Amino acid sequence: MEKKPAFSFDNLETAFAHLSDDELKKTRALFRLLGYPALVKTGLWLTKMAFSLGFPMEKVVKETVFRQFCGGENIDSCKPTINRLARFGVKSILDYSVEGKSDENSFVAAKEEILRTIDEACKNENLPFAVFKVSGIVDTNLLAQAQENQQLSDQAQATLSKGKERFMGICQESFQSNVRIMVDGEESWFQGIIDQWVQEAMRQFNKERALVFNTYQLYRKDMLRNLKDAHHDAVARGYFLGAKLVRGAYMEKEREKAATKGYPDPIHATKSATDQAYDKALQFCINNKQRISLVSGSHNEMSNRVLAELIDLHGLSRTDERIYFSQLYGMSDPISFNLAKAGFNVVKYLPYGPIKEVLPYLGRRAEENSGISGQTGRELKLIKQEIRRRKNLPEFPTIA
Repeated sequence: MEKKPAFSFDNLETAFAHLSDDELKKTRALFRLLGYPALVKTGLWLTKMAFSLGFPMEKVVKETVFRQFCGGENIDSCKPTINRLARFGVKSILDYSVEGKSDENSFVAAKEEILRTIDEACKNENLPFAVFKVSGIVDTNLLAQAQENQQLSDQAQATLSKGKERFMGICQESFQSNVRIMVDGEESWFQGIIDQWVQEAMRQFNKERALVFNTYQLYRKDMLRNLKDAHHDAVARGYFLGAKLVRGAYMEKEREKAATKGYPDPIHATKSATDQAYDKALQFCINNKQRISLVSGSHNEMSNRVLAELIDLHGLSRTDERIYFSQLYGMSDPISFNLAKAGFNVVKYLPYGPIKEVLPYLGRRAEENSGISGQTGRELKLIKQEIRRRKNLPEFPTIA
């Protein structure tokens, strides 16, 4: 039996080999600033205000949070980053991260950009997936009304139908291009309609392999059951289930909405309960690997270790195309690069878009990383250690 190399998330040389000394110091400086939540909130507010007043803030943003968390302003400008990650065994997913527009013209434009990411993935082996958010191509108010079984006007129903046509058109293009595509998870009050559409697309396009992937946010109390129900449908109807697992991104909004509307909080009461649900979902997917393809989107070291151990325990190849680890660009490099060095399939979400247009995304990443605690604090600690390690390396004389 082939001996599989051991790995550790603490291997600093591997974790940061893709960063130059200067880049590593810039990352340290940014993470230090992010360690002050009040400063982050004030900075985000001032940046948004400056943009709204027409002040030229692009350069400042580009050299800080944009450099850290985004691949570029368009597909072409992302290519150097895609190539650099690939040299270290880490692949990429082009993630068009423009948000906040809700008119038909912007929906059509977003669809066209998503189709360009599919086309690029079709040509580039370092782009194993495409991804999109349904909220980028459909009015979420209409989705929510439909989920609540509200009576839609003829015009509203026609608009919703156009949105579904865009959705199915993207999935159809992925199928024709043989590019796997992930549908990101969203808020629970319209996620149910998205789930219905994704299931319809899976039944149509996942007959030979998992091509369309749905996202399961395991901080929701009902999500493990939803995953199992989706698997049951896949078995019964003879298609393959594509499952991307994440913990979840809308906890505060979910709880606020539940309190306002007077229905039970849909989110697990504790982080521990979410962690348990996530790891149970990993085990379920691996136990049913004949029918399920898995993308584990986690920044949690323990969950990544659990999945790595499950892969080896089940005697699977670490390069089995049915299983990918995934993290966001600019975050959790010790996890991503050490897993890749050990031979596992790893992919980074690579957000891109015009600087002004990706500010909402950048704001979430900055707030998510604010405060020196948990995983972010650990990562900053490792960055500091790597800088010290490099300083202590012996200098070899230059050969003339």
